[in-house]
Amino acid sequence: MRANRPASPPAPARSLAWRPGEVDELVAPALRSALGRLAHPVRTIAEYHFGWRDTDGAPADAGIGKMIRPALVLLSSRAAGGRDADAVPAAVAVELLHNFSLLHDDIMDGDRTRRHRPAAWTVYGVPRAVLAGDALLALSLDVLADRPARELSVLHRTLLDLVNGQAADISFEQRDDVSLAECEAMVRAKTGSLIACSCSLGAFAAGARAETAASLAEFGWQLGRAFQLIDDVLGIWGEPGRTGKSAYSDLAARKKTLPVAAALASDNAAARELAARYRSRRPLADSDLDRVASLVVQAGGRAWAEHQAAAALREATAALHRAHPAEGPARRLNDLADFITRRDH
Repeated sequence: MRANRPASPPAPARSLAWRPGEVDELVAPALRSALGRLAHPVRTIAEYHFGWRDTDGAPADAGIGKMIRPALVLLSSRAAGGRDADAVPAAVAVELLHNFSLLHDDIMDGDRTRRHRPAAWTVYGVPRAVLAGDALLALSLDVLADRPARELSVLHRTLLDLVNGQAADISFEQRDDVSLAECEAMVRAKTGSLIACSCSLGAFAAGARAETAASLAEFGWQLGRAFQLIDDVLGIWGEPGRTGKSAYSDLAARKKTLPVAAALASDNAAARELAARYRSRRPLADSDLDRVASLVVQAGGRAWAEHQAAAALREATAALHRAHPAEGPARRLNDLADFITRRDH
């Protein structure tokens, strides 16, 4: 039995006006075309990761994921008065960059499950999975090679942010003195940067003014913060059958996720016991992990994370309003933000 599991599932998001299937229809063909440029062995691994092949290499339809970042590109472009055709390359680029990070993160974190399937490295081995991630990174930059320079520039900066954020995340596992502020900065680099990039690229594709692009980017930064807060909550208390990720893997690795960092920063008995268990180098058994998850709740980490996610959503909504978006796309962006903060997977 998982400790402190909610008695009932989170309140469902309202009916989504952003229609994930619509994003798939617009972006998936261009994404498949980009992967088709890879040499066969690497392409097979990439297509497996995207759910288009099974472990034997046969065609499959296992689901490509939530496609949140491409959706943000398209909807931000529409919000700024742009055309889908002009935004699709950027949507493909951010999805490739995102999945490059996932392939490498799974290896670095030792996560064996991705999207309810064995992670690519467990099927093809670490060296091949690393190369597949490298290939997706190269493709993400190449897709924008013929686009205006500011689009490629923001993708370059985002890549640096992703690397710096991941490096910080890894270093935190070996430190006992990580502050909540450091964790917040890591999340801004590792998660917020790509979501903000998605919104910026959508605005750029529409030829938006600098003020509009900046407001949409701020919407993305705040949305990224909310996304990671909820992701960290689900990483501890979510159902693996819904999330598609291993249960308690972050706690087992003693990761300083946001709820954990907030709990450790508390001045109470639960925080002190949690700190002692995190400092110990003894592997955590299943019963230990139940206790650690309970301590995060008792120290206030879960309540803090859920409160901060709601606050970030409000900030995102305000930033979107400042962009003076077209009404229909603005409604869809708000629905997407609502989904992110109410999701259970």
